[in-house]
Amino acid sequence: MPVSRRSLLKAVAAVPALSFPGILRAESQTTLRFIPVIDLAFVDPIYSTAQVSRNHGFMVYDTLYGMSSSLQVSPQMLSGHVVSGDRLQWDLSLRDGLFWHDGERVLARDCVASIRRWAARDGFGGELMEATDKLSATDDRTIRFRLKRPFPLLPQALGKAAINACFMMPERLAGQDPFKPLTEVIGSGPFRYLADERVQGARNAYARFERYQPRTDGKPDWTAGPKIVHYDRVVWTTTPDAGTGVAALQTGEQDWQETTPHDLLPIIKAAGDIETRILDPRGYACMLRLNHLQPPFDNPAVRRALLGAIDQSAFMTAVAGTDPNFQVSPIGYFAPNTPMASDVGLDVFRGPRDYAKVKADLKAAGYNGEKVVVLVPTNSLAQKPLGEIAVDSLRKAGMNVEYAGLDFAVVLQRQLKKDPIGQGGWSAAVGNWQGIDWLNPAGNTNIRGEGKVAGWYASEKMAGLRSQWLAASELAEQQRICREIQAVAFQEIPYIPIGLYKQPTAYRKAITGILDGTAVFWNVRPA
Repeated sequence: MPVSRRSLLKAVAAVPALSFPGILRAESQTTLRFIPVIDLAFVDPIYSTAQVSRNHGFMVYDTLYGMSSSLQVSPQMLSGHVVSGDRLQWDLSLRDGLFWHDGERVLARDCVASIRRWAARDGFGGELMEATDKLSATDDRTIRFRLKRPFPLLPQALGKAAINACFMMPERLAGQDPFKPLTEVIGSGPFRYLADERVQGARNAYARFERYQPRTDGKPDWTAGPKIVHYDRVVWTTTPDAGTGVAALQTGEQDWQETTPHDLLPIIKAAGDIETRILDPRGYACMLRLNHLQPPFDNPAVRRALLGAIDQSAFMTAVAGTDPNFQVSPIGYFAPNTPMASDVGLDVFRGPRDYAKVKADLKAAGYNGEKVVVLVPTNSLAQKPLGEIAVDSLRKAGMNVEYAGLDFAVVLQRQLKKDPIGQGGWSAAVGNWQGIDWLNPAGNTNIRGEGKVAGWYASEKMAGLRSQWLAASELAEQQRICREIQAVAFQEIPYIPIGLYKQPTAYRKAITGILDGTAVFWNVRPA
């Protein structure tokens, strides 16, 4: 008779703590043991748009500006900046005491090369560089932007915690091709990456960087303020499933699990020695990415017709259960309950789904039974159920669907392919982004409209609206432009929004100091 996940966890919870070796308790004073949501497939956070790569990036690398949990930016690697009267020149000054993990001093030319590499991959960075006439290092400590036009959001671009964050790295690494992943990991952040301890698919380890000097001003708040490390080591252990991770928390083998299944929250809370909380109330915004290069989704009429098959509530229930406190729908192209969000176009998601009508609409739009390959990461806690609902929805709509269940890392690689289906290409894939990634047109690279991200969405109209938004200085004008952007998005369908969920994290009461935002590892300490 099979044992359920819930039964197994109850049995584990009943085992006395004293039955485990004392070495675990001793080690916990110097080593923080963490379970990431998924394995770290890529150690280059500029190349990869995976959240796990971004979290790894903030351990190893540092940023010129930091971001607080209220989304305010402030100098981090910088002592400050000076802006000219015409707002066309920014001089950024590096603070004292910055070293790379290989012992070399951090120089302004390293940062210039890092900014260029980041901007080649990031939409916000691309907009900044388009507004820049010249980016240079005028001396070892000064980074100078000479602009073509004012760009008041420069600190927000360089300091955003959303994907892709502008991480600094040595010039010899930053000068390499941004479209090829780096394998050497050298940063100036509070932790060193221990590459020789890496076990692909299972383990990544970090050590405190002894020469790191935290800021002396402000207070720790997400990626802003002093980054004070209290552990000598942090070890990330990838578990085969989230239930196994919860069991490891209960036994004391692990200290902190990044994401915890909603259905196990009652058991965790009953354990008494484990805390759960939501680090970011903006949640995770989810999408069904469509390949604009290959049939049938190269046809915008087919993409629009598919909207009728999307039940956002069904997607969110599959991930977060039925508790309304953990899900939001319908949503559009900006994170709900943030300044740029609106109700424009959302009526298409309201009411029951009429699949007979969707089938007729798809046929009228030109769908002729072409195969649709949906990529589903089977080792992802959130994306696997999202993918399964996507496959079911498309099949109900009468589409010829192939379920491609793959490892998360393989899905990331395959989405970069532009080949036809018969040559290993793809049609659709699900994705989950933090709400901070969908705050505005600068951060949401999926609606950039320049054909530079997986999905290959290109739109001169959308690119023009993004430029208008960046030039707007008043909130009301920015919101007006975002309403127009959302209206255009519901016509052109860069991707299909499928809802937003809020994800709890869980950690033993033996640790304290976890900051709001995303999983960062400074300020965390034994309770």
